[in-house]
Amino acid sequence: MNATRVITLYGRPGCHLCDDALAELAPIAADTGATVEQVNIEEDDALLLAHLERIPVVLVDGVEVCTFFVDNTAVRAALS
Repeated sequence: MNATRVITLYGRPGCHLCDDALAELAPIAADTGATVEQVNIEEDDALLLAHLERIPVVLVDGVEVCTFFVDNTAVRAALS
């Protein structure tokens, strides 16, 4: 049995780019059977320091795939 693939979105509340990224990731997850996990970088000082100027950040199974905007092709390729 295959393990569920995880798309992680690092962002913060009030970030319109993060909201847009989540909206773009939802159909990718639906098409591929992946789950989307949101991480609020404001809840972790290290994540806030590392990603504040680069959000949203998208990872697939813990590997960074894109920043600022969702690259649909790259996310789908990482899931295949």
